[in-house]
Amino acid sequence: KGYTRVLEIGTSTGHSGIWQAWALSKTGGRLVTIEIEEFRHLAAIRNFKAAGLEVFIDARLGDARKLVNELQGPFDLIFIDADKNWTLNYFETLLPKLETGGCFAVHNVTSLGYMKGIREFLEKVRGLDFMRTTIDENASGGISLSFKTKGPS
Repeated sequence: KGYTRVLEIGTSTGHSGIWQAWALSKTGGRLVTIEIEEFRHLAAIRNFKAAGLEVFIDARLGDARKLVNELQGPFDLIFIDADKNWTLNYFETLLPKLETGGCFAVHNVTSLGYMKGIREFLEKVRGLDFMRTTIDENASGGISLSFKTKGPS
């Protein structure tokens, strides 16, 4: 079946979103992506349309730190590529909205791993018995992939 409900925080100009939307086009899914900077948001919308994938994308302009509380889950994949010092907050807010079997991914964990938010997130997620985390240091900037194996104990 594959993932069908994906959340991306930090759209930028839409590069990652295009790849996620392409995969979701194969599963009948939908990407919700949030960007705080209007010029990046508008560039992403142009890029989504140019790729022919806009029907699979709900691109939102706003502060994800506020918007995540309003989001309806569950999500199969949550991809964080924004405000690294807020990573732990995103994780704690969104974990109840992550489907069992789903993945919580964070970009730039090795290149920006010195940042407090990244360190706190990795410490927290590695301490949870219902999450399985691996870090791919070969990916540009490093990416952590944390899979939810069951609900919290």
